[in-house]
Amino acid sequence: MSEKMMWGYMLYLSNHIGADEYTPRMRYNPPACPGYSDEINTQIDIWDKLVPFLAERKYNMVLIDVGDGIKYESHPEVSAPNAWEKDFLRQKLAELRALGIEPIPKLNFSTCHDTWMKKYRRMVSSPEYYTFCSDVIREVCEVFDFPRLFHIGFDEEDLTMQTTKEMVIIRNTELWWHDLFFICKECEKHGARPWMWSDYLWKNEEIFLQRMSKSILQSNWFYPQFQDWSKTKFPHRNKCIETYEILDRNGFDQVPTGSTWNHYVNLYQTVAYGKDVLNPDQLKGFLCAPWLATRDEHYYGHLNAADRLYRARQKVYHETLK
Repeated sequence: MSEKMMWGYMLYLSNHIGADEYTPRMRYNPPACPGYSDEINTQIDIWDKLVPFLAERKYNMVLIDVGDGIKYESHPEVSAPNAWEKDFLRQKLAELRALGIEPIPKLNFSTCHDTWMKKYRRMVSSPEYYTFCSDVIREVCEVFDFPRLFHIGFDEEDLTMQTTKEMVIIRNTELWWHDLFFICKECEKHGARPWMWSDYLWKNEEIFLQRMSKSILQSNWFYPQFQDWSKTKFPHRNKCIETYEILDRNGFDQVPTGSTWNHYVNLYQTVAYGKDVLNPDQLKGFLCAPWLATRDEHYYGHLNAADRLYRARQKVYHETLK
């Protein structure tokens, strides 16, 4: 598929990225954070209803969070009990392509979001871990018919996001960079450009700009209303928005990411901000990340999220719909 502007939507195949088996259930869990279960929590009938809707709303890319959602041949021990057969996933990918939608795989290699790795998440940066990462990247690339992009996650690897976990693992300084570049090289071996979340920059701007390769596609993300958080009394949140411009000024390709997670107007604001502020040569598209399991109880939440990015496109990039 040509490198036209991407209008992307993220779908879970597996949502084993947050809570692990030992994370205590909150008394009240938000719908997108139901707690841990062995199953991948994806209903095929809901997937099959969402895909035509995305095509109708003119999406041309779907980012699929694969995780432990397929039956790996190299590491069957990590596959969820109801993981999809690889041939079945291939069929679903073919259905997406037939509707003009490019499927892109995602495996999150952040230690904050690696529940899907099972035992390997406690072997981070060991020889066994590197072999595992290499193997699953290869298998996923094969199933996706060697995609041009591969999302590797790498977000929120800090203490704040792991306080409820039984084991906290944070790669620091040189090790974080070593593992990032290792994962990226494994993607590149199979012809895929690595794609990552950009929040490491929020607290590490200087080293990020010194060392981050421009070959890695960036997705900064921000989900509240822009005006609520762009005030001086919220310097960290202001940094989240400013990161879009920092990436732009420093020559990084990026796909800004919005959501209905915090506020329904966020996707419109993200798209309008991107068009007004960012260099169109480096702005590769927009991504909607609803953070909702592909299940019947979230079906209308998906429709709402997908429709909001479409409406933003109608308003701000209407010329791309002709």
